[in-house]
Amino acid sequence: MSNTETPDRITCHALDTTKGQPARNMRVKLELISATTPSSSSTTTATNPAIFESQTDDDGRIKVWLPYSSATSSGEVPVYTLEDVLGGLGGTSRWTLRFDSAGYFGGADQTFYPEVDVTFSVREGERYHVPLLLAPYGYSTYRGS
Repeated sequence: MSNTETPDRITCHALDTTKGQPARNMRVKLELISATTPSSSSTTTATNPAIFESQTDDDGRIKVWLPYSSATSSGEVPVYTLEDVLGGLGGTSRWTLRFDSAGYFGGADQTFYPEVDVTFSVREGERYHVPLLLAPYGYSTYRGS
């Protein structure tokens, strides 16, 4: 990513507190759970949820998301961006970040939390940064800047 590109409106950062370093090469999935339609105040569950994935860089960060394609998917690769999805939602939406901590720590027997799910609300037009402080037997998170 060049310096002229802006990161997606939802980013994350994983830090390994046992090493005091960024959690490099951790798989993370971002999924739309539900959205409030702009024309009504009712919340609807996403019937065809937008799912994205990425891997943390050397600084433990994810700045850009790619459309998710499962191992059993065949045919065309999905072509849409997080901005496409967020721009079409309006109102408030609910998202989940799923951090693959078992993969990062070397297996499910190496950590008490094989996955860490962080569910949060997104308001139209705002940016969100979600840091995760991670250890094999504990984690914490907060809304970053």
